[in-house]
Amino acid sequence: MERDQQLISHLKKQGVDDKMVMGHPAGLLVLFFTEMWERFSYYGMRALLTLFLVSTLAEGGWEWTRQEAMNLYGWYTGFVYLTPILGGIIADKLTGYRKAILIGALMMTLGHASMALEIFDKNFFFIGLGLMILGNGMFKPNISTMVGQLYPDNSSKKDAGYTIFYMGINAGAFLGMMLCGYIGEKVGWHYGFGLAGVFMFFGMLQFYFARTYFGRIGLDPKLLAVQGEVQDEIEEIGGKKEVKEGEVDEENPKVIRDRLIVVGVLIFFSIFFWLSFEQAGGSMNIFALDYTQRVLEGNAAVVFKWVDAALTLFPLIIVTAVLFGLAKKLFKRYPATIIATSISFVIIWYLGLWKIIREFTALETEVVASWFQILNSFFIITLAAVFSKIWEKVWNPSGPVKFAMGLFLLGIGFVVLAYGSKDIPQGAATASVSMIWLIAAYFFHTTGELCLSPVGLSYVSKLSPKKLVGLIFGLWFASSAIANIIGSRIGGLIDHISETYSMMHFFGLFAALPWTAALILLLLTPMLKKMMHGIR
Repeated sequence: MERDQQLISHLKKQGVDDKMVMGHPAGLLVLFFTEMWERFSYYGMRALLTLFLVSTLAEGGWEWTRQEAMNLYGWYTGFVYLTPILGGIIADKLTGYRKAILIGALMMTLGHASMALEIFDKNFFFIGLGLMILGNGMFKPNISTMVGQLYPDNSSKKDAGYTIFYMGINAGAFLGMMLCGYIGEKVGWHYGFGLAGVFMFFGMLQFYFARTYFGRIGLDPKLLAVQGEVQDEIEEIGGKKEVKEGEVDEENPKVIRDRLIVVGVLIFFSIFFWLSFEQAGGSMNIFALDYTQRVLEGNAAVVFKWVDAALTLFPLIIVTAVLFGLAKKLFKRYPATIIATSISFVIIWYLGLWKIIREFTALETEVVASWFQILNSFFIITLAAVFSKIWEKVWNPSGPVKFAMGLFLLGIGFVVLAYGSKDIPQGAATASVSMIWLIAAYFFHTTGELCLSPVGLSYVSKLSPKKLVGLIFGLWFASSAIANIIGSRIGGLIDHISETYSMMHFFGLFAALPWTAALILLLLTPMLKKMMHGIR
């Protein structure tokens, strides 16, 4: 494979080893596995949160009302999206990215351990949630920043590097929701919470042992200043660039203002997407638990067992192959990080095979309610390349149009759920609706996410002035926080709306909101395209 001299030169300048795996810096895969285990822990816990809270005391839960459970879920996920703003500032000004990641990982590990102790005292549960909120704030923004710093700004491999990293996110989310959800529901809630913490601990260890690999990347800002790293920034801002005829003056105040208005509009409309999409961990989780036929018999049970086994093994095989690639490059210099990751893989393989054998030998096949949440990650992994090819080869509409498509597809998912729940009696506390409606809803929700989420991040980066990119990304995360809080409040009305009207009306509301937003956004598109001043 031909070596990328520009990338190698950049790594040398940063004091980073130039060993490559799949044509990318080996450090990318260190960050890949660190993020994978963090997402395993976050989504593993999220899959259980509302289910645990609404389960009866006899089932080991707290027997909260659905509204109470979803309100807590909303505040938790809301703060999870707000604290990265603070974590980014702390890393930029005080700790550097490396220390911030380690501090965040340690806090989240302790948070999961605290939640596992809720059987002794309920206060441990709330302490755990607080630690995970703060730890996520220190971890989430800074590991993504380190991925970017492995590459020069104009590297053709940077987008591909983020794509590989994104796969790590989804692999972790997939495995976390599958295994923590299964163990939490089938064995015990505190075991599910504790398992999430075990893998966060291994993620922290493997990053800690490989931290020196990254050279100057992510160091304390004071150390970077001493080493003269501020020179790059001085070169970037030194002097106004000459604007050639026919080009857009990027520093023109009107251009900057117009583009920021477009960013603001997209951020505003993203709220309507996320407040509906995040029902996955709230009202859709409740629907899976109490209104979906999850006990399977005969051929349906056999088919599900084989499908579930394939879904368990497929990501494990893929990420194990990635680990072998990393081990071949780093074991001699960083044996501890490879050993720590290998131990975590031995455990995850054991749990995966244990789950498969347990299900094949069980007398009854009951799909755990949290299982449905893995579908989002599965569809992302299988469809991301398809959408990328569509934008590249078939049709590549403007950002606002892609946003509207995302909102529309999300609404279709809720129309599917509304139709599937049309026969549920008014005010019914339980029902047995076919699984197919939830599966179809997650498919449409994921297609909507692929239209909106990556596009949103890309347009925030393209349209924002360089000196404001960090702030604008902070506002993007803040919009998700607002959406989670509002969405959980509306989701908490599931009992009231289903009693007063019907379950079909409840899900119809979450279709109407994004569809209305999509229509308005399409009407605004011609004006927004002009205000982007050439950005596509």
